[in-house]
Amino acid sequence: MKQTILIILSIFCFSCSSQTEKKFNLDFETYNSTYKFPKDWFQWGDYNLSADTIYAHSGKFSGKIKSTKKGGSFGSIAYKIPANYKGKSLQLEGYMKIKNVENGFGGLLLRVDGNRKVLAFDNMKNQKINGTKDWQKYSITLSYPENAENIYVAGIITGTGEAWFDDFVLTVDGNDVQTLKEIEKPIYKANLDKEFDLGSKIDFPKLNEELTNNLELLGKIWGFLKYNHPEICKGNYNWDYELFRMLPKYLKTKSNLERDQILLQWISKYGKIDQCLDCKATSSDAFLKPDLSWFNEYELNSELKNKLKYIYQNRFQGKQFYIERGSVGNPIFLNENGYYDMSYDDDGFKLLALYRYWNMINYFYPNKYLTDKNWNDVLKEYIPKFINSKNKLEYELACIELIGEINDTHGFIVGFTLVNKIRGQFYPPFNLEFIKDKLVVSDYYNPELKDISKLTVGDIITHINNKPVQTIVDSISPFYPASNKAVKLRDISRDILRSNKKEIGIDYISNNQEHKHSLLLYKKEDLNMRWYNFTEGKCYKMLDGNIGYVTLKTITAADVPMIKDTFKNTKGIIIDIRNYPSTFVPFLLGPYFVSSSTPFVKFTNFNLDNSGEFNFTEALEIPKGEETYKGKLVLLVNEITQSQGEYTSMAFRAGDNTTIVGSTTAGADGNVSSIYLPGGLSTNISGIGVYYPDGTETQRVGIIPDVEIKPTIEGLKKGRDELLEKAIEIINE
Repeated sequence: MKQTILIILSIFCFSCSSQTEKKFNLDFETYNSTYKFPKDWFQWGDYNLSADTIYAHSGKFSGKIKSTKKGGSFGSIAYKIPANYKGKSLQLEGYMKIKNVENGFGGLLLRVDGNRKVLAFDNMKNQKINGTKDWQKYSITLSYPENAENIYVAGIITGTGEAWFDDFVLTVDGNDVQTLKEIEKPIYKANLDKEFDLGSKIDFPKLNEELTNNLELLGKIWGFLKYNHPEICKGNYNWDYELFRMLPKYLKTKSNLERDQILLQWISKYGKIDQCLDCKATSSDAFLKPDLSWFNEYELNSELKNKLKYIYQNRFQGKQFYIERGSVGNPIFLNENGYYDMSYDDDGFKLLALYRYWNMINYFYPNKYLTDKNWNDVLKEYIPKFINSKNKLEYELACIELIGEINDTHGFIVGFTLVNKIRGQFYPPFNLEFIKDKLVVSDYYNPELKDISKLTVGDIITHINNKPVQTIVDSISPFYPASNKAVKLRDISRDILRSNKKEIGIDYISNNQEHKHSLLLYKKEDLNMRWYNFTEGKCYKMLDGNIGYVTLKTITAADVPMIKDTFKNTKGIIIDIRNYPSTFVPFLLGPYFVSSSTPFVKFTNFNLDNSGEFNFTEALEIPKGEETYKGKLVLLVNEITQSQGEYTSMAFRAGDNTTIVGSTTAGADGNVSSIYLPGGLSTNISGIGVYYPDGTETQRVGIIPDVEIKPTIEGLKKGRDELLEKAIEIINE
């Protein structure tokens, strides 16, 4: 009998263990004794992380974050969960305890990634949780994107202090992921092709005019097939590696006749294409139309031209392997391998990088028609630059220069390690601005370094290491992607005094006197670059003369009702957008300034079923709010106003009595789309076209102020904010 009871108890206990076993260590209870850390958790940021046994909400362990001495960055303890679940919403619940969190915040963090892009994100920053608080339960809810690949749950603090996290629960549509069954994701033939993982095995002969022309043609056909041929769009072929398979034979072609036959045989390899009954002709109202004029160039024979036309007329329809539409209509580039370990003497991968980027822009960049150069001419120009690049640095520089050809401030660069290294690890202790093309000291990151550095605010730097500043600007300008000159100079000013040496020689003018000086430089972590202009307290205040002031740099949704109530009887309100707004407020605060629903923006989106076609959407409106502000509204903008800041400016411009003061903005609006290039490089583009309701463009142009005014050197010296002064003057008129 006793033996029977023991067996029953054993079975019962095993059953209990099976029911309570958890797939993910979200309660921190599974401890990795080797690393002395909660199992499968990892670190973001540079704060000190540990498993804590003194304070835990339940069980034995919690995750702890403690700031470093400076507290100038952030710390996060994070956990990665594959997004192998179906659903529409995600919710993260968890407990947090904080102690002496100052100049920052504590919070849970929930992030959803897909195709190496952040698709959804919240870290509770807007709730401004700080100080000292005992264990409390918090939650975050996000939409669950269809193309999600990974879900990250985390705890985070910024500023200084300590925080503990415990008992996290992640649910999909209310169901705990610990108990949810994972879905099986489709397996594409393209992803099974590994033949060239270790190298393309392509050796290029010496380039000449004929070979360059043939490679230009191949790049256009390769991209055309990638986004139109049904078998490739279905993911049945690794299109990168198909390029490597056909290149050796193509590189040996001796005549146009032989070239065209090789291309025909290559295309025929992918099977017969059925007639498409759903393919529609390009809309006559399309804002941008596919440019297939090159079919009639390169002296193609009639058979090849007809083959290309047939593929286009019977192109693939619907969701593709390499491209999809984002939730706002911007392109999301899928299944683009970053080839992090590529060799930089591999001509095949270098050519692939050029082909990939050029075709993404050719078919899916809404502002292609606004580039300084005709995009059709860019491909041929860059073939020698990519093929002849001798090392990693030259390859990175070729990629940056190519990215700069789209004239888009969103084209910032990530992963360009050698370029960043060459630019230097040491920085000046002050901020610089170009004022009337003169490089001027505008503010110190660390005021205590003024005496050592000798320069004062308003001083003009004329030479760096005996080279004129303008000469340096001209030489590095192609490697700073930007929509317009103002923002290009903005970005150059941040780097122009960087160096890998701790001192740099400068000539400068102070009080009309010329000086030479060996300027001491500092590592970024030794400077207060991140927080030097940080302002604590509310994002709004009352100025003299019954005028309200709001900065969007630190605004939260909770601030909006208080702003309306505090400033409802003021003479005017100044909204400062010389920053990147911390909260999306066009539809929260915008309705306060219109007396009737007012259109303020419309977009162009690409047609997934006809790559290269872009069409206008209907205009969006700022709806009328419950009450309308009666005073004047003045917006402050400059070259720092970018993307969301520009969109917000458009929304507020729809107000009944709005004046925009300042200078041309960054000229880069529209949700960004990420592009990944061989070598682990990445960049972005403005993914949708943004226009005023009458069709006036904003890309490259930016938000044109009603009253143009820029800071002056004399104003800087006197500590004046000349844009703010002008705004006050306008309200008092």
